[in-house]
Amino acid sequence: MKRCVVCSLFLVLSLSVLFVPSQAAAEKVITLRFAHYVTPTHGVSINLDRWAKEVEKRTNSRVKITIYPAGTLVPAPQIFDAINKGIADIGYAFISYSHGRFPLTEVIGMPLGYKSAIVATRMANEYLKKFKPKEFDSVQVMWLQAHGPGFVHTRKPVNKLEDIQGMKMRSTGVSSKIANALGATPVGMPMSEAYDSLSRGITEGIFCPLEALQSWKLGEVVSYSTLDFGASYSDCAYIAMNKNKWKSLPADIRQIIEKLNAEWIEEDGKMWDNVEKEAREFLLKRGHKIITLSTEENARWAKKVAPLLDEYVKNAKEKGLPGEEALKFCVDYLKVNQK
Repeated sequence: MKRCVVCSLFLVLSLSVLFVPSQAAAEKVITLRFAHYVTPTHGVSINLDRWAKEVEKRTNSRVKITIYPAGTLVPAPQIFDAINKGIADIGYAFISYSHGRFPLTEVIGMPLGYKSAIVATRMANEYLKKFKPKEFDSVQVMWLQAHGPGFVHTRKPVNKLEDIQGMKMRSTGVSSKIANALGATPVGMPMSEAYDSLSRGITEGIFCPLEALQSWKLGEVVSYSTLDFGASYSDCAYIAMNKNKWKSLPADIRQIIEKLNAEWIEEDGKMWDNVEKEAREFLLKRGHKIITLSTEENARWAKKVAPLLDEYVKNAKEKGLPGEEALKFCVDYLKVNQK
């Protein structure tokens, strides 16, 4: 009798082990949709892919991220709305694609005389930490990034301020204001239309970082780059997640992602500087002419764009935002950290 009871218990235990799934198997895999507009071969896209794979690796495949590049899920201007609506769980875009929506963070895009992407990206995230801008309250910001210095690239040489007067320059957001301040004529259009516009002479130049001349093949239709550090700018991009989706993640997964995000600030800054270096080498091999302005000439350009900084502060103040403090923070940061 005892032997039958023991056998029966053993059989029940065996069946329970067989049919009750392990905790790992029972836990549902979290799938996330990540939308951005960058081509798959660009350094930005490659770095975002690396981040997504690292999330999967560090969570032991509890989180899987599907990336939709090149606007295949949502076009760039609609990405922030798509994150809020849950169309995309995560998204990436520059704030200039939603001009006016991020009035305080626009300070990052001002012509502050940027010299590298790593410093600009570090500064953007320190700004985020310090000011916690309410314009991002509807989402969970993963981290911010900023591209390398935006310069003037033209079909004809620009050696001094007078050379750019009246020149039709493709520009958007803050760069269109820079173009206007320098005496050029800003022409707004998507980057995807810039090549055709330049090749046909509809526009005579473009404001962008050096890397765009390689990644967008613009080096084929412009022959000169003027390194105008006196008016150089950067654009700020966000990597953000739907707030409710973020809150729904288990606490340990959120901690893993937050740690990874902090690491990717450095990864993105280095990536932008690397693609800038590669583009410079690529352009020089093609016979592209790179013009470096003198200290005196840079000062002239800086003086021309200075009113844009005053305008930013004024507009922020009218909205009840600490624009003066944000601008001072950025200027002081660059003085200390930029060589």
